[in-house]
Order: sequence, then C-alpha cells, then structure tokens
Amino acid sequence: MNIHEYQAKELLKSYGVPVPAGAVAFSYAQAANVAEDLGGERWVVKAQIHAGGRGKAGGVKLAGSVTEVRQFADQMLGSRLVTHQTGPDGSLVQRVLVEQARDIAAEYYLGFVIDRGSQRITVIASSEGGMDIEEVNKTHPECVFQETVDPAIGLRDFQCRKVASAIGLRGKLMPQAVKIMKAIYRCIRDKDALLAEINPLAVVDKDQLIALDAKISFDDNALYRQHQINGMRDFDEEDPKEVEASGHGLNYIALDGSIGCIVNGAGLAMATMDAITLHGGRPANFLDVGGGASPEKVTNACRIVLQDPSVKAILVNIFAGINRCDWIARGLIQAMESLHIKAPMVVRLAGTNVEEGRELLDSSGLSFITAQNLDDAAGKAVAVVKG
Repeated sequence: MNIHEYQAKELLKSYGVPVPAGAVAFSYAQAANVAEDLGGERWVVKAQIHAGGRGKAGGVKLAGSVTEVRQFADQMLGSRLVTHQTGPDGSLVQRVLVEQARDIAAEYYLGFVIDRGSQRITVIASSEGGMDIEEVNKTHPECVFQETVDPAIGLRDFQCRKVASAIGLRGKLMPQAVKIMKAIYRCIRDKDALLAEINPLAVVDKDQLIALDAKISFDDNALYRQHQINGMRDFDEEDPKEVEASGHGLNYIALDGSIGCIVNGAGLAMATMDAITLHGGRPANFLDVGGGASPEKVTNACRIVLQDPSVKAILVNIFAGINRCDWIARGLIQAMESLHIKAPMVVRLAGTNVEEGRELLDSSGLSFITAQNLDDAAGKAVAVVKG
C-alpha cells in the first residue's frame, strides 16, 4: 500500500526526520491560504498522486507569489497527471502539497528497502540525488552504496557513518545523517514498511539536511495491525477492481493481457501466467482466490475479472487441497448463470473432490472448456483468444 508524499512526511516527522514546512490543500483557495500562513517569498506546489516523475510531467511548480500558488494549484487540481508510472490515462490530482521553497546546496538519495536475497532491510544511498536511482545504478553504479542491516541488532551508528561518508557527507552533516537514517529505520521497522525513499535528501542553509521528498510503501498483509497506516489509504489512487477484490478476500492485480486468470495459490497463479505467456498469450490479471473458496467467492472473482474490458477468455486453474473442486465448480456454474458470461471459460481442476467437480461442470449444460493439466489449459485459453 502506498501513501501520499505529505502523509509520508508527516509520518517521518513524527520520528524526528526534518521536512519542509508545508500543508496539504484540496482547493486553490486553500493552497493560497497555506502559502500565506507559511510566509516567505517562494513556495513549491506539488501534485499529490501515487506515482513518481511528477516534476517532469508538470506536477511540481515553484511559485514566486501567493497569486502564482493559487494559479498553479488551480491548474493541477482536477487535472490528470501523466507520468512514466501512471500509464497513458494518468492519475487524477485531488490535492496538492504547498511547502516553503528552500535554497538547495546539494542533493542526495537515501532509501531503505527489503532485500529479498538477504531477507533484511538494506540501506541504499547515492551522491546523485534528485534522479531515478535505477538510472543512476545503470549509468553510474560507482555512485550507489548499499549497507545491509542485521535485524538482531538493528542499524548501528557506525553503519550510518559509513553510508554518509560513502556519499560525501562530512562535518556537521554527519551527525544529522546518522540521526535521519536511524529514524527512518525505526519507522520502516515499526510500521511494516517495504520501502522508504528520500529523493532528494538535500543540504539547505549550507549545513542542514532535510527530506525534500518522501515515498513510503507498506505491506498490505500487515495493515490489520497498522491502524494508523490503514487510515492513510487513498482508495481513489488504487484500481477499483483491486479494492473490491480485497473486500471479498481475493488477491487481485490488474495486468495488460486478454486472458483472465482465476487460480488458488500465489505460486500456482504465477505458474499459470508463465504458461499463458509460453503459449503466446498474455494474462489480464493475477487473481488468487485463496483457500476455502466458497461458490460466492468464485462468483465474485469471475465478476471482478470480467470488469476488465480487455478480457477475451477466462482460465480457471485450481489445485484443490483446502479448497474443494465441487465448491469451485458450483461457483463457476453460479457465475455463468447469474453473470451471463459470454467469454470462453477454460477450467482445469485437480485435487480434492475433483471427480465431483468435473461431473458438476459436465452435467451443467453450460459451455465450459475443460483441460487435463496446466499446459493443456493454457494452450486452450490462448487458442480461443486467437480465434
């Protein structure tokens, strides 16, 4: 789960990370009032969406007067901002962040991520702040430094100094860098975050470090115990189908293909998408119905998959253990009848009560396309899409 920049800064500020003075605004009049309350001569107006690349897309503007703050906010609010992360349709801007502008002497990158290889939090830092870290790592890998944190003892001061020194922070900036890194580490650990990124971490007023931008992503599976974070969720920034699916206990992620997938188990879902691709097709989604899928849950899965107009066929791949094939079959029959599904549906069932499930499908009188194994199912799904 992602949150907005202003929310990330509020959270980091509560841990002691210095951030610019500012406030969120939902109208151009409110944005002007924020600028007046902040005082000063220059302000930054930043569109708040869950995507990077806002500056290049016109979502970050430097204003030299309150009138300009009002104008920029009016231009952004209600517009659709298109960046390299939003796709061609862009994201609707419903709020802006207004902050005091600061004179920047230097910019750095600082990030905390979960390294899947070591299964530990890893600090990533670079002297090339303000740029995409992926691009820096590609063109100037010598400018990117990594430090792995031992979860048994946490992030130590010497590691922070090591990181700070590697990216060129010296003198009065060193103790500030140590404090900021340890604060971010506590935040990512306490709040079950998967990513915390400060880009740029800037030097202002010659000798003060400050987080000019912030991005934090959280583990969806931990939201049940992170009530504060759950309250920051902006459903308008999420795919409506994914939001609805989560409400039904389904794990759904939209993709860009034409074959809708309904599978039980994340590993099997990944294998199913691979098989579709191997046969020359493209999956339209990842959908895991999980264990104990009731007929109603299966029906909801079909309805959510079919909300995507790109779906030309559905592949159902179930290897039942906790699930039962007869439950799945009843759900598919219910879905076909109640939703009036016209798209071809390829079904592969295996495991608990598989014979009962197959008999239900065969005797339903509905046009299911049955398959014996995953390869057979993927091949048939791709074939029906191709005509």
